[in-house]
Amino acid sequence: MAFIDYYKILEVDKKATEAEIKKAYRKLARKYHPDLNPNDKEAERKFKEINEANEVLSHAENRKKYDDYGENWQHAEEFEKSKQQRQYQGNGQQGGFGGGGFSGGGDFSDFFESMFGGRASGGGRRSAQFKGQDFNAELHLELKDVYTTHKRTLTINGKNIRITIPAGVENGQQIKISGMGGEGSGGGPKGDLYITFTVANHTNFKLDKHNLYAIVDLDLYTALLGGEITADTFDGKVKLTVKPGTQNGTKVKLKGKGFPVYKKEGEFGDLYLTYQIQIPTNLSEKEKELFTELATLRKS
Repeated sequence: MAFIDYYKILEVDKKATEAEIKKAYRKLARKYHPDLNPNDKEAERKFKEINEANEVLSHAENRKKYDDYGENWQHAEEFEKSKQQRQYQGNGQQGGFGGGGFSGGGDFSDFFESMFGGRASGGGRRSAQFKGQDFNAELHLELKDVYTTHKRTLTINGKNIRITIPAGVENGQQIKISGMGGEGSGGGPKGDLYITFTVANHTNFKLDKHNLYAIVDLDLYTALLGGEITADTFDGKVKLTVKPGTQNGTKVKLKGKGFPVYKKEGEFGDLYLTYQIQIPTNLSEKEKELFTELATLRKS
């Protein structure tokens, strides 16, 4: 099996920091995402490689194994255990890895042959079973997308996967889908798929945990005299009664009109509205006269 240079795939140096690797992955994943490159087999192949490279290099432990063991990084622990067992048995074999390569006696070559899918040795040893590689993917959503539970089809490494996205999924949250990773070796189980959600908020609402916050413009006359206004909530409009003499910055709480709580059906946060009184501009001469009269009355 040919060696895969994950650093080259992500277009980063071997000394790249975690932040640099993450930045490079996001840039390339967006560029080659199947949704942006429909029916483009080359883009699909690149996207698969990028995800695979990120799976290895974005985790410090996996990255170290990769740097030491090359593409066989997933089986580093098994190799070390086998080496220790052979040393304890006193068979005189010594071996190790250096710079991503392997050096050692014939027994270690047999070990690698059986571990990585080779045929059984003359002694009848069977190939070891190993779980397949876990995959990582990033799904970009809008805040309005996660207000309700919905289904979505994703293309991961050339496969279409239909998943249910529960309402209330948070930015940066990760979910695991068992058995949707790479194929196992030696009859081992498939790896898992980890999806990280990136949720962007392009609404007029600020989200803090499960509560929503918004500004409501209130005209001066309604603030002074009171009345009824219509305000936006995340899922529609509501009518609010404004008390006479309402001050600028007054907050109103609408219970249960916030954001849904993740995996708690029917449970929502609250919505907090802050009144922002609008001062009239471009007054007519008549309006100026009336406001002057009002000011005089207030001072008397």
